[in-house]
Amino acid sequence: MSDMNDMNDLPDSTEPPLVEIQDLRVQFTGGKRPVQAVNGVSLQLRRGEVLALIGESGSGKSVTLRTLLRLHAERSTRITGRVQVAGHDVLGLGPRALADFRGKVASMIFQEPLLALDPVYTVGAQITEAIRRHEPASATEASQRALALFERVRIPSPERRLAAYPHELSGGMRQRAMIALALACRPQLLLADEPTTALDATVQIQVLLLLRELQRELGLAVIFVTHDIGAAVEVADRIAVMYAGRIVEEGTVRELIRSPRHPYTQALLRSRAQGTLGSFALTGQRLVTIAGSPPDLAALPPGCAFAERCPLAAEACRQRQPDAVDISPGHRVRCLRVAETASASPPTATLQACTE
Repeated sequence: MSDMNDMNDLPDSTEPPLVEIQDLRVQFTGGKRPVQAVNGVSLQLRRGEVLALIGESGSGKSVTLRTLLRLHAERSTRITGRVQVAGHDVLGLGPRALADFRGKVASMIFQEPLLALDPVYTVGAQITEAIRRHEPASATEASQRALALFERVRIPSPERRLAAYPHELSGGMRQRAMIALALACRPQLLLADEPTTALDATVQIQVLLLLRELQRELGLAVIFVTHDIGAAVEVADRIAVMYAGRIVEEGTVRELIRSPRHPYTQALLRSRAQGTLGSFALTGQRLVTIAGSPPDLAALPPGCAFAERCPLAAEACRQRQPDAVDISPGHRVRCLRVAETASASPPTATLQACTE
């Protein structure tokens, strides 16, 4: 799988970023206590680049992704910071401009297409509607585009599948239809929220390979959310590790897998028993778990949120937030004990081999 992670294929670093997120904070206020789901995230993404957001459930990955399309309920959500996508100030867009932005500039592949697709319309009708909403196409032209999209995502018998309702398709076919819908209006940014979670292992690898192929063919920028480090290695150019609403480590796939420097990243790699992809399976090794539980997002500690689970934590870690430290060009870590993490045990050989 080494061809999927060739760092020589990264976009030109002199080109301005397509996506620029600065100090993003997302707080949900609808419950008994405010929940700080995202706490100071800053990221950049260039055209043609794939960024994977990884971390445990509740780390803020999907919240960050959905914020790029302003999909959270506005009455119960407080968002601060700056989000720029292709020159659009996402947080400042009015209702009409936001509707034009969604689907045309940025679109999303949702985690569960059976819930994301409308059950009372055929999948073909939903795709043609999206095309006609954003482009001056006739019904016939839109239908032809929808058919071409189904062929591009390799749905068998595409004419018949266009007339099917979501519940009449298998999980793999629904996910391919969801990908076709997301690509219908030729967006510049594609957001993928754990698109392989509900699929079996064979279909997962097919969908991952399809996404990577389409991304390269169309020159898309992609943010891919996953909790599976194997999937991230398979599709991404860079990885950002999230914990308790913060980016704790960021770097190229090769750098992060070969030389992880945050204790949480190291723990994620060591705790991986068997991944989605069979080539990453670990056999004959004892599973190492991450002790403890993620912190309460409604009562975050003053210091590092991982301190209570970290074997290297010192008293200073519990008292203040660590600043980002540059380990190498493009590799940043937020950890007060970063000097000690360099001597930690290396990641699994199977994952390293996939970045060779």
